[in-house]
Amino acid sequence: MKAILVLNAGSSSLKFALFPINGELSSKPALSGQVEGIGAGPHLLAKDADGKRYDERVSVVNSDDQQAQHRAALAHLFGWLQGHNPDLEIVAAGHRVVHGGDLYSAPVKVDDAILAQLDEFLPLAPLHQPHNLRAIRAVASLMPNVPQVACFDTAFHRSQPPLAQMFALPRALSAEGIKRYGFHGLSYEYVSRQFPALLGDKADGRVIVAHLGNGSSMCAIRNGTSVASSMGFTAVDGLVMGTRTGNLDPGVLLYLMEQKGMDVKALTNLLYKQSGLLGVSGISQDMRELLASEAPEAREAVDLYCYRAAREVGSLAAAAGGIDALVFTGGIGEHAGFVRARIVEQCAWLGATLDASANDRHETVVSAANSKVKVLAVPTNEEWMIAEHTMEIVGL
Repeated sequence: MKAILVLNAGSSSLKFALFPINGELSSKPALSGQVEGIGAGPHLLAKDADGKRYDERVSVVNSDDQQAQHRAALAHLFGWLQGHNPDLEIVAAGHRVVHGGDLYSAPVKVDDAILAQLDEFLPLAPLHQPHNLRAIRAVASLMPNVPQVACFDTAFHRSQPPLAQMFALPRALSAEGIKRYGFHGLSYEYVSRQFPALLGDKADGRVIVAHLGNGSSMCAIRNGTSVASSMGFTAVDGLVMGTRTGNLDPGVLLYLMEQKGMDVKALTNLLYKQSGLLGVSGISQDMRELLASEAPEAREAVDLYCYRAAREVGSLAAAAGGIDALVFTGGIGEHAGFVRARIVEQCAWLGATLDASANDRHETVVSAANSKVKVLAVPTNEEWMIAEHTMEIVGL
């Protein structure tokens, strides 16, 4: 079986999906899952196309070298995949790489020169980029003849006009790369490819897509291209998220440094891991738990999440010159009908009206027949998008 392996590497986890190729790319992976707990007590958790689940321990590497730990996790994964498919031939590997900077507006086949350029973006995404590149290097050492493709979360947003990417900073700093990049681009690209089937004559119109999950963002799309996004220089900007603050007055950071003595490490931990739904509720970062809770702090966290999202819809509608459709995607966007309802309710001034029954049933079209704005809930598939790009770039 010929297949494309899709990898999304984090600091302690390695998500994977194996997409068979039989004349064309399969729409579903034959196997998918993750190796989690890398560096501690790693486990391989997976499921096949029929839903059968697997759970097995992975040998711990007695080393503080993260490259060695990721290499060992990948080696175990390759052996496990081969064990389940003795005739398996991995013909290419596609990677989610968070940052492509200004250089990359499309996926690219990785070589040593490309890898060196991607290393230069480490300061722009220090919590993600190092792990993404670590997986590429590990695959190169374990399967040197397998071509690899980097697919960037920032690439889709390179179509934004210059003003949408600018901060009001001295030009010298902007020239060094401090600007709005936007993220979740692979999700937005996948969803935007569904517009012709879902939106008909509005497919090239003004669409706002809300990618709502543990990491949340929104993007204004016009004529199928990104014109503005809620995330900016980093993936901590914009909406309230599971543990991330979203928009925050920079003066708050100055205050915390001056009055609380917080250093960069402490601020990073606060912004990325202690805030968002978890910080506001004091209960959980999981929207499902908060919706099930009767605690007032849980309800306030949900209310803030929805308020900030609805406010961002207004901002992006201004950037797009109006709104024809609002599309929800991501774990929360697809499955949390209450959240969709609260956001749409606060967008009534834009002409958005929900069909409560359709929303409760999680149908694709959840707007009322008389709604001026079409509202949809659409699954995303970043893994397939990476596999598709990889197949195109490698020429399979």
